Amino acid sequence: MPNRRLFIKQTGLLLAASALPFPNFMIPKKKEKLGIALVGLGYYSSTQLAPALQETDLCELRGIVTGSPEKIPVWQEKYGIKDRNVYNYENMTAMANNEEIDVIYIVLPTGLHAKYAIKAAETGKHVWCEKPMARTADECRNIINACEENKVKLSIGYRMQHETNTRKIMKWAETRPFGTIENLEAQAGYYGSPMNPWKLKKEMGGGAMYDMGVYPLNAARYSTGMEPIAVSATHSTKRPEIFTEVDETTNFELEFPNGITASCKTSFWENLNNLEINCKNGWYYLRPFQSYSGVKGKASDGTILPPFGKNQQAVQMDDDARAILNDTPVLVPGEEGLRDIAILEKIYESAGRNGERLSLE
Repeated sequence: MPNRRLFIKQTGLLLAASALPFPNFMIPKKKEKLGIALVGLGYYSSTQLAPALQETDLCELRGIVTGSPEKIPVWQEKYGIKDRNVYNYENMTAMANNEEIDVIYIVLPTGLHAKYAIKAAETGKHVWCEKPMARTADECRNIINACEENKVKLSIGYRMQHETNTRKIMKWAETRPFGTIENLEAQAGYYGSPMNPWKLKKEMGGGAMYDMGVYPLNAARYSTGMEPIAVSATHSTKRPEIFTEVDETTNFELEFPNGITASCKTSFWENLNNLEINCKNGWYYLRPFQSYSGVKGKASDGTILPPFGKNQQAVQMDDDARAILNDTPVLVPGEEGLRDIAILEKIYESAGRNGERLSLE
């Protein structure tokens, strides 16, 4: 009998306790900022992403992965990175046990994206991967599959799709305020001298089309809101002694449904930075359309599209962080990167066939 009374008493206390609110220290707190680890500390990480992370609301630079030991003290001093959050390419999988890291951002030469994006996914951390997503469509699919298998979000670093004027162009593709789109021109390039050595290596994903060509390619797609049905392309070079493995300049034509055409160019020989859309009842453009310092444009009805005055990379990373924190779809998923690379492969195939028109359907 005493045992029965004790059981009833203890059970009653348990039920009463379960009806009370949990003490604050027992309730898991929702993270206010995500810890970001940059993989690769080259030009883009050093001059764009790391500084942009200081301007974000939802992100914090907490980790680095590098194969250059001499960079470690510089980054630690500048950004206050803890010793335990410094990794190399061999031990980066140990981030799986680091609760301070939430996102692993792959900022390496294109030819290394697939290898390290998959490694990142296997840690259980969310993955951000710079564009172009990978060298081949198959590599893109492997990254997507790894992220799905490990139940982590994957976002591709198309910063322009987070930028205000670009998003207006994307909206106009739907609403058609100037009538149906008839044709467009998209060009992106710069004069490279000297060239970064890896950008001259085919195996590393070098070449103008991979480096800058994804800008006009992606722009042609988001400006029309359509997928191309055919492509033709040619390569050319002014410096054959340097560009022995990859393209220096690529011209490509994209055909879309309803007779819409896109004339595109990318180059390491010329400074190019324009997106121009011609419609039945008017036109609009962005010049420049992919500059770090700002994007601006104009429409035939007098509408001015001024630079939106924010750090593009910071906006991109906050958008991607928000999707993680709220468990909503990312703005630029892996499938978007895959589509560009599948077309890019056809561009190279056409150029290898002297500009032969190839169907994408």
